[in-house]
Amino acid sequence: MKNILKEIIDCIFPRHCAICKQRLVTSEKIICSKCELLLPRTNFSKHPSDNDMAKRFWVFLPIVRAAALFYYEPGSQVSYMIYKLKYEDRPDIGVEMGGLAANEFKNDHFFDDINVIIPIPLTKKRCRERGYNQSLMIAKGISKVTGLRIEPEVVKRTTFAGSQIKKHRWIRQENVKNVFEVVSPDVIKGKHVLIIDDIVTTGSTVISCGEELVKAGATKISVMSLGFTK
Repeated sequence: MKNILKEIIDCIFPRHCAICKQRLVTSEKIICSKCELLLPRTNFSKHPSDNDMAKRFWVFLPIVRAAALFYYEPGSQVSYMIYKLKYEDRPDIGVEMGGLAANEFKNDHFFDDINVIIPIPLTKKRCRERGYNQSLMIAKGISKVTGLRIEPEVVKRTTFAGSQIKKHRWIRQENVKNVFEVVSPDVIKGKHVLIIDDIVTTGSTVISCGEELVKAGATKISVMSLGFTK
């Protein structure tokens, strides 16, 4: 009966793939099966402590694991999907893709001994403009699969210096210096924290946030994202 109802709703209000825009069948949620198979997976979760993403944090954080679901390139299908998540009022993409990533990563024991999820925060102004924090939406999808609790209020972001996408590495690093503040250190003290971001490029945003978490008492840091820029 539930499947029949879904089929009726799909007939009345057809859903479309967030990438190719083809109509979704009842069993498909955000992207069609064809697009999902073609998206470039990193497979970082199979070697989570020693991959190109983890290496970006080695010198800066007590990193345990790091993995992204897909490789990210401007103009790619992955970038189009993440653009819709961030700028076209599609928080559902974050939740579903976070869940997809978690289901794949848990088979590689990626979440073992992690205590708490911390999504990279937005400023209050930015969050009001967008209507939601895309990293929190991804975290919600991960939490549904893993049961790990999310603590979105532990860290706050005090400033926003604009999009980082087209900026050089040193500008990115300067932009995110001293922009995060841990307001509830007791929540993460002595804990293994999983930081969630939508895209990791240079890693400067995650490093800045992670450094504050370590100062506040976090002992281990892992990182997870939907996209990773080579």
